[in-house]
Amino acid sequence: MAIAVALILLLAASVLFYFLSPWQLLPLASNWKAIDTTISISFWVCGFVFVAVVLFMVWSILRYRYDERRRSGYDPENKKLEAWLTGLTTVGIAALLAPGLIVWADFVTVPEDAHRVAVVGSQWHWQFRYPGEDGELGAVHVRHTGPGNPLGIDPEDPAGQDDIVIDEPVLRLPVGLPVELVMTSRDVIHNFNMPHFRTKMDVLPGQMSYFWFTPADVGEWQAICAELCGIGHYAMASTIRVLEVSEFDEWLARQPTFAQLQALDPGDPESGRAVYARCTACHGDRGQGNPATNAPAIAGMEPWYLRRQLQLFKEGARGTAPDDQYGAQMKPFADMLDRQQMRDVAAWVHGLEGSAGSATISGDEQRGRRLYRTCGNCHGADGEGHRIRNAPRLAGTSDWYVARQIRNFRDGIRGRHPQDPYGSQMIGMVQYLNDEEDVHDVVSYINTLGAAATGSGSTSAGGE
Repeated sequence: MAIAVALILLLAASVLFYFLSPWQLLPLASNWKAIDTTISISFWVCGFVFVAVVLFMVWSILRYRYDERRRSGYDPENKKLEAWLTGLTTVGIAALLAPGLIVWADFVTVPEDAHRVAVVGSQWHWQFRYPGEDGELGAVHVRHTGPGNPLGIDPEDPAGQDDIVIDEPVLRLPVGLPVELVMTSRDVIHNFNMPHFRTKMDVLPGQMSYFWFTPADVGEWQAICAELCGIGHYAMASTIRVLEVSEFDEWLARQPTFAQLQALDPGDPESGRAVYARCTACHGDRGQGNPATNAPAIAGMEPWYLRRQLQLFKEGARGTAPDDQYGAQMKPFADMLDRQQMRDVAAWVHGLEGSAGSATISGDEQRGRRLYRTCGNCHGADGEGHRIRNAPRLAGTSDWYVARQIRNFRDGIRGRHPQDPYGSQMIGMVQYLNDEEDVHDVVSYINTLGAAATGSGSTSAGGE
């Protein structure tokens, strides 16, 4: 009797939890209400079976509870019962599968008027490519991939010349218009999951997968990687911004095409030398930095990273947080630079050979080495940095500055701005450094990596 009562209570609690649970489907932001209906059908079918099985168990416990006067029967063949079980199971499985198959067929049947957007996943971020005025995406191949062409667009394909490459994890879409996402991966299996849009699909290396949907509401949502793709999996997120059609068209028209990016002047060091004259008071004539002015060493810094940070300062994505007093000092200088001046000064700084000076932070280097394993997945085992992972070089950087930025990310002073998506990733990545001892240990180990580390992060080419 006690077991029967426990099963009844379990059944009642499960049913009440389903109806009263605060955890429901996220608000729908696309045309895929059919997927919600399919999920509801699955819940009801599974719920009906669950209730029936539990009630049958309760009935069996009560009906066939122990009685010393009753003898057990043995019925190895009961064709009537088998027929009922087979029939009911068939109906249940069909009820589960049929709606899903119908919706899936629609999910991968792309309307003719849908516009295409390419999605590329890599550890641990998303990139996007839009067709230009011709409405076609150019051909891509891994042999064309490089610092200045991260998505491997074929430079000889006319259809790719007007493609628009977005090298940040922000997908912008027009409201009310169908869109086809064509996806591939540069390394391992990822999964592009947009919960508010009821859409997700595996993103595979060497293959193309796709689905379509129509954004129904203007707003901002998040896409995540739903495949365990490595140590930074949890930080592999993307922002989905659905705009009015006119606003989307205006934004797209402002973006440089692939041909324009390829034709950009990589930066004139001599012109950058004149621009850098404004920086010497703090960063030094050789980019060696100065702790007294809170200016880190920047000699040899990767041009792509320096350009990005200058642009973030200029746009207010860095240096505007209330507690970022030292970042605030940089913003006025960045405001004075246009895009070409940023490229020029980055080219000049990359050629400087100033030293970051002696270490100012000490800690347990062996313990720091173990802690650094997490950092090394992006920044490289030798702190050389990786352009493809948007991770700058750490070796040779002023240790006090590295420690300060770790604290800034950990405390949310840096990386919270919506226009700083890679800073947002860092907030999650540094949370394992719990206290000052952890910070000092890992920075002490970074000091041992030296200033001579080189690698993909030190290249002078690349996007903004």
